[in-house]
Amino acid sequence: MTAAAHKTDAAAASPAMLEVSGLAKTFTLHIQGGVRIEAFRDVAFSVAAGECLALVGPSGSGKSSVLRVVAGNYLAQHGSVKLRHRGQWVDMATAPHRRVQEVRRLSLGHVSQFLRAIPRVPAVEIVAEPLIRLGEERAAALARAAALLARLGIGERLMQLAPATFSGGEQQRVNIARGFIAEPPILLLDEPTASLDRANRDTVVALIGEAKARGAALLGIFHDADVRARVADRTYSLAKETAR
Repeated sequence: MTAAAHKTDAAAASPAMLEVSGLAKTFTLHIQGGVRIEAFRDVAFSVAAGECLALVGPSGSGKSSVLRVVAGNYLAQHGSVKLRHRGQWVDMATAPHRRVQEVRRLSLGHVSQFLRAIPRVPAVEIVAEPLIRLGEERAAALARAAALLARLGIGERLMQLAPATFSGGEQQRVNIARGFIAEPPILLLDEPTASLDRANRDTVVALIGEAKARGAALLGIFHDADVRARVADRTYSLAKETAR
């Protein structure tokens, strides 16, 4: 039995943290006469604690849109997105806004493709903010943020600067640090290594492995085939809408 099979068997014995069923999303282009475009339909999968599921499919198949629906940023036309939150299931497709915000704050992390840089706020404070919102003492949160940024190759000088003028790769590393620092039980990853060099890709792979080891459920998009092979226990194809 291969190592990948061992990982899949272990994940299968763990409780589900995310369950998606019958999910469909369309976009209406109002500036083009109300044309409707189907992003995806009949999407269904689950992700267990300690498992990483990778979404695969050609460009335009709806991978990033699925992540945004799971995160509650897009509304789905059909289906459910159930996340385990403090021992209870919350359907992100139907939950009220306040409940969605609570899930994002306490149970769901999201590393998107782009950092929403905040003017004049230092990178270390942007990364520490999720911990501070959870009640961690400010000095301790900043220390943890600095350590994680250093691990991702962001030096002390850059930590004290606002990341609006950082390179794309530097901004992505700040984004990754912010997504991982609070150790959420469910984590969404949209191309987390796209702008990174090999050393930093290896660091992100290690962070994903550590998250899985502590029981986090991860759903991600990884166009880098080597990274995907190293972190994913299973893949779900939106092209064929089947899991394997």
